[in-house]
Formats: sequence, structure tokens, C-alpha cells
Amino acid sequence: MDNQPFRVLLIDDDAAAADRFGGILARARGDRFELVVERDVPAALLRLAETGAEAVVLDDSLADGAGLLNIRRVLEQAPSVPLLVLGQTDEEARALAAVHEGAEDYLVANLLTPQILGRSLRFASEQRRNEAALRAAEQKYHGIFEHIVEGIFQTTEDGRYLSANPALARIYGYASPAELIAELTDIGRKLYVAPARRAQFVEIMAEHDTVTDFESEIYRKDGSIIWIAENVRAIRDAAGRLRCYEGTVEDITQRKKAEQDLRDSEALYHSLVETLPQNIFRKDLEKRFTFVNQRFCKTLNRTAAEILGRTDFDFFPAELAEKYRRDDDEIMRSGKPLEAQEIHQSPGGEKQFVQTVKTPLYDAQKRVIGLQAIFWDITARKRAEEQARLATAELARSQEALRKKNAEMEADLKMAGDIQQQMLPQTYPAFPPAATPAQSRLRFSHRFLPTGTVGGDYFNIQALSDSEAGLFICDVMGHGVRSALVAAMLRALVEELKPLGNDPGRFLSQLNHDLCAILQHTDSPLLTTAFYAVADVARGELRFANAGHPQPLLVHRPAGDVEFLHTSGARPQRALGLFGDTEYVTHRRPLAAGDLVVMFTDGLYEVDGPDDSLYTLEQFVEAVRRRAALPAAALFDAVLAEIQAFAEGRPFSDDVCMVGMEVAAVGPNPT
Repeated sequence: MDNQPFRVLLIDDDAAAADRFGGILARARGDRFELVVERDVPAALLRLAETGAEAVVLDDSLADGAGLLNIRRVLEQAPSVPLLVLGQTDEEARALAAVHEGAEDYLVANLLTPQILGRSLRFASEQRRNEAALRAAEQKYHGIFEHIVEGIFQTTEDGRYLSANPALARIYGYASPAELIAELTDIGRKLYVAPARRAQFVEIMAEHDTVTDFESEIYRKDGSIIWIAENVRAIRDAAGRLRCYEGTVEDITQRKKAEQDLRDSEALYHSLVETLPQNIFRKDLEKRFTFVNQRFCKTLNRTAAEILGRTDFDFFPAELAEKYRRDDDEIMRSGKPLEAQEIHQSPGGEKQFVQTVKTPLYDAQKRVIGLQAIFWDITARKRAEEQARLATAELARSQEALRKKNAEMEADLKMAGDIQQQMLPQTYPAFPPAATPAQSRLRFSHRFLPTGTVGGDYFNIQALSDSEAGLFICDVMGHGVRSALVAAMLRALVEELKPLGNDPGRFLSQLNHDLCAILQHTDSPLLTTAFYAVADVARGELRFANAGHPQPLLVHRPAGDVEFLHTSGARPQRALGLFGDTEYVTHRRPLAAGDLVVMFTDGLYEVDGPDDSLYTLEQFVEAVRRRAALPAAALFDAVLAEIQAFAEGRPFSDDVCMVGMEVAAVGPNPT
């Protein structure tokens, strides 16, 4: 046992009997046993609390007269410690009663030997460890089954559900697994859109016992149609008879939509390249043409069939073809695009200047598999250009202009940071409007710490009515100029959407739609999490919706409780800017005097500390709980000071934003 003594706690008020037990234990082999003796149960419980033990041996004839009832008293305080009963008589009924009360074994004092005692103690300890491991494994399995995002099920061959997890019920639109099992009793007829799909599934399972990525359209409970992918295996008994099907379900509706969008995009691409006035082609690694548009065919005066599979050496003079080959080799070697003005010679011998843009082509594994190019005739422009001297002078002027531009950009960036700070609320609204800050029913505080000159965090507080305040907070991916620009767009959109501000779900849905429309032509998406809440002091209600943002905290100051603003068991909704058709749901919670709402961005936690440790979300929540009685401004400063102390003075690696809203009765502000 890792050189640690096997500590045995004996509860026996007979000193002579305890000495005999100790003598037997001292001769037991295998482990280094250490005996501790207490004369009664209360003293033994104190000893267990102080030092613990690997096993407890209880004399069933203690003077207190409790007998086997003492088993419960010990196990209630130390349920994980194995307990053995030491009896004076070899009575089977007595032994069974002891085991029924929770003992691991029943030992007869006058039959004890060192071998029996050592083996019993080791077996009891190992048995209790195995039971603890089994319970942990069961809890882990049930946790996975209940919380995994994929649906998990068991069905019969004739199409009835035997079991389902909550994720499957959500995917199919049912309120619970029990409702799904009770109502969806004929999978073939009620689930699949294609009537023959279940029969095809059963046929595959009969032949292979497994099915992978079985994609189908299915009906949800409300009649809407989605796409799912199933991974299933057959469960058979020892005789090979089919017991059930067991597997998982994934909602792939968005993926199928993306695939269709890709097909539409490819069709649009081919339509586009055939109508553009530029020459377009692709080559493989051997520099053979693999695609040409009609404009390029006309330039070479050849058909596509005559060009595909051939190289530049089949159409251009050797010297020019060799230059093209060197350029292509460099592009595919370095993975960098080439933009250049080149001399081009047509098959008829005419020389012309062309503007060429060549870029590498990649496969799904990011490996270069060729290149694509576009070029167009710029002969007229080249002939109109100034002589080399003027071009050199222009280049020098351009370089100077570039240096000035860089200086301007640095100044602009600083100005952008100043402007961004001014975009944040400089004063807070009062409720009712005529109230002084000390009389306002709703009082606000914030802390904003961008990691760079500009940041991607933003918040807004606005009065929607005399008794309603709208609170918005967001976090744009990254913390540079791009994220700051998106934050600025969100500010404009938030103010524009103020008429929708009373309904958080509708507000976020329209905000997401407008943001997607703006970002749809960018090179890459900029994920934005957001949370919007409406505090209604007239109704004593908080309405809110969440777009993938960290759940704010609701601090009940009279009770000292801190809880997350959960979305009532609903599946977490997507961040903004990903899919324009996302609909967000409004949730409601009571809001009482003394309550404090704390909204924040994720830069507050997962902060690096000493020895590769992280400041976690749980630590942040506990820090707020300890300071729940403080005014919001003081609470924020104390929590930030704690986090910065944990980080040993290192700056935050991500933008930090905290927004607080306190609900107070009419009267002086305690802050």
C-alpha cells in the first residue's frame, strides 16, 4: 500500500479482548497494519474525523447496548470506510443482520487467525474501493447520457423506442424522453419522411449489424422536417438473437444546407467564370491545364479539348513557356500568390502586355495541388505609361506617401481607441427619468479594459420607458481593428433596433440578421457572442436572451445567493454573425429590490496564473459571492484586484468588460 500503514480502528470496551485482537493483527502478513483502539462509538467517530482509517472493526457487544445499530452510526459519518463486525458467537442470523446493516463482513472472535483477519481486512478495503469506483463510473455514464449533445437511443426491430436521452428528445422536438417513447411508437411510419427509409435501415442492419452516417429526412413532433445522421449497431444475446438497435443521432440540417449552398456556389462560380471578360485557367502540379474558360480558348484559338492536359510549351515560344514554368514552380513551392504584368505572345505572333494574377490551389488537407490564374490585356495602358525615369520618381513618391500613410494609420488607430471609449455610455439613465442618481430604481456600474488600443467588447445601457432599461453586452472574436469595427457596427445596429428593445429574443434575432447581411461578403466570419436583457421594475421582471455569451450572474443580496441566468434548460443558442435565420428565445425571471445583475465577457476568467494554473469561472463566481453585499462598483474593483493578484500583475490577455445593474427601493443610494 505504497509503504503506508494499513490503519485499523477497533471499537471495543474490553481491554483484554482488544489486546488479543491486536496480537492476532500483529501476526497478519501482507500489509503493515497499525491498530488504534477506542472504547466507545463517539470517541471512535472523533478519531475517524481527525485521522481516518482504512477499516473499522466494531465489537457488537459494547456496553452501550446498541448492538448492530452502532453500524449505522459509524457508516453515517464515514460511509467510504469498510466496517467489519466482531462477534462472540458464530450465528449465521447474526452475521446476516450485520451485513444487512452495512457491514462488509462478520468475524467470530474465537475463530480469528492472523491469515483470516488480514485477508478479511484487505478484502473489505478492496471491495469498498471497487464499489466507489463503480459508483463513479455509473455517475459518469449517466452524466454523459444526460448531457451529451448527440441523441442516444435503443429501438426494437419493429420500430419502438426502448430508451432515449434528453438530447434526442430535443432534436425530435419532444419535451422529454418519456414523451418521445410514449408517442413515437412506429418509427417507420411516423419518423422518416421517405416511407421506405426504415426498411432500408433494417435491411442494412440485417446484413452488416452496423450502419454509419445513415442520413435521412425526418419529421419533428411539430411536423417540421430536419436532416439527421445515424450511427447504429445491433445488440445481440449470447445465442446471436437480435435484442435491439443502439446508436446515436446528430442533427445535420445546417450541414446539409451548407452542402447545398456549396453546390449552388460552385454552379454560380462556373457561370461567372464563363461570362467574365478575363482569361481564366487552372493547372495541376505537372503544369498541365485542367480547366479553361471560353475567353482563354478564344485567346489561343483552340477548343477546351485541345488545351486540357497540355502545357504552355504546346502553345507559346520556348523562352516564354519556360518563364511561365519558373513562375508556376515558385508559386506552388512557396504557396504565395503572384501578381505581375507580363509579355504575352498569342499563337498568331502578336505581342501584348497582360496583367496576371496567379494563386496556389489547395486540397482539404491544405496541400498545394496546382494553381489558378486570371489575366487580361493591358497593352493599351502599358503603351500609355510614362518612361522609366518618371516611373522611378513615382515609385519614390509612392514610398514616401506610404510612410506618411503608416504614420496616419497609427494616429488613426489611437483616435479609434479614443472614439471607442466615447462610444461606451458616459452617463447612465435614471428611473424614473426625473430621479437623481441616488433616487433611481435602477443603478448601473461598469468596468471596460481593452487589451490593445481598440477592443472587441462593447456594452450599452438605454432607457426603453420610464420603468424599463435595456442592457446589451457583446464580445467580438479577437481584440484588434477588425473586432473593433464590428463592435462599432453593433453599436449602430443596437441603437437602430431600439424600437424592438422590449423583446430580447426578437431584438437579438433582428440584430443577428442585420449583422449577417453586413458580414456575408467578408473573407472569414467574425463570431460575436451577445446577451441582451430588459429590466422592468414596474413588473418586477427581467427578460433576456442569450447568443452564445457567458451567462450573467443574478445576485440576490437579501439572501446572499448567486446564480447564473440560465435559459430554462434550453439548448445554448448560436453566437451572432453565423447564420442569418437564427431565432433567439426570450426568457423571464423575477427581479426584486436588492438584486444585482452582473454581465461580463470571457476575458475575466481562464486567466493565466502561477505554475500554469488558470483563474476559472467557478473562482470568479465565488469571488462575487463573497462580496455580494458590496455596491456594484466596489464589488467590480475588488474582483478585478483579486484576478490581477492571481495573475501576478500580468495584463489580461483578452478584453474585459463588466456591467452591473442594481435594483433598489426609492431612497438614498447605499454606494
